[in-house]
Amino acid sequence: MNKQNWNEHEIIRTFLGGGARALVQAMPPERLNGTQEVRLRRDLPLIVRLRDKEWFITPDGALTKDLSAAYHATARDIAATVELVSAHSLYAFEEELRQGFITIPGGHRVGLTGHAIVENGTVRTLRGISGLHLRIAHPLRGCANSIMPFLLPDYRNTRCSPPHTIILSPPGCGKTTLLRDIIRQMSNTGLTIGVVDERSEIAGSHLGKPQNDVGLRTDVLDGCPKAQGMHMLLRAMSPQVIAVDELGRSDELDAVEDILHAGVKLLCTAHGNSPEALARRPALGELLAKRFFTRFIVLNAQPHAGHIAGVYDENGNRLDKEVT
Repeated sequence: MNKQNWNEHEIIRTFLGGGARALVQAMPPERLNGTQEVRLRRDLPLIVRLRDKEWFITPDGALTKDLSAAYHATARDIAATVELVSAHSLYAFEEELRQGFITIPGGHRVGLTGHAIVENGTVRTLRGISGLHLRIAHPLRGCANSIMPFLLPDYRNTRCSPPHTIILSPPGCGKTTLLRDIIRQMSNTGLTIGVVDERSEIAGSHLGKPQNDVGLRTDVLDGCPKAQGMHMLLRAMSPQVIAVDELGRSDELDAVEDILHAGVKLLCTAHGNSPEALARRPALGELLAKRFFTRFIVLNAQPHAGHIAGVYDENGNRLDKEVT
């Protein structure tokens, strides 16, 4: 079976190790439908988040809210899980370990914590791994449908140029999910997209191959720092749009300026709950002062993650309320 089509039970059963794996194997598959993440911390309760609610797992494979009944993850569980997610070759993932995660087939991601080995002020690798966070990717095809008219008014015209766009939200509100679907839709309507996927969250690449659907005209630079990657795409891939997740470092501003002067459009995300809050951040505030962005998409988690709180232009006008 294609790992991209695995359900949550199959993903968790395949990549958890030790006693934690045995618990999942004993559970009815439908019990884990809708699982968003699994967390293992050494000698602490195994936690699953399912449909935005947190649960413990008991030693006999039941979900519970009772902390005293929870199964506690062991060092063996964590070591066995690391072996599985690294395909028994952890040394081959040294670069990913510097970033603190490993992307597994299907575009899912395993974050790791432990003792950081630092050389010359830079993390070289992790040792003594004591915590794991399995995030299960749930690409939502079509989640950008309602805002595409504000980005591509005439999607049938392949020469239609989208505005410089930034998606804002607090953490966990669906920025990357929305960004991915915008990329997919723009790509499939005729635009050439270049994606700098520094943390492998947009395309979910595994061994260089995108696991998530990002469109048929999309080129992905996986694991590449955003500033360097934007320059590389400009020089080599002739994109019409460059997309990045979580823009904000000062060293990325020069690359953004190059994008502007090259006539390429920028599609990105950033942490924030409004354009006004974004303007107070030093690096991004400079871009806003230059009126670089002409579309702002604001997300929040009320009533659910990914809720579109508003679409604004560079003058602060709310555009989505003007549609009849």
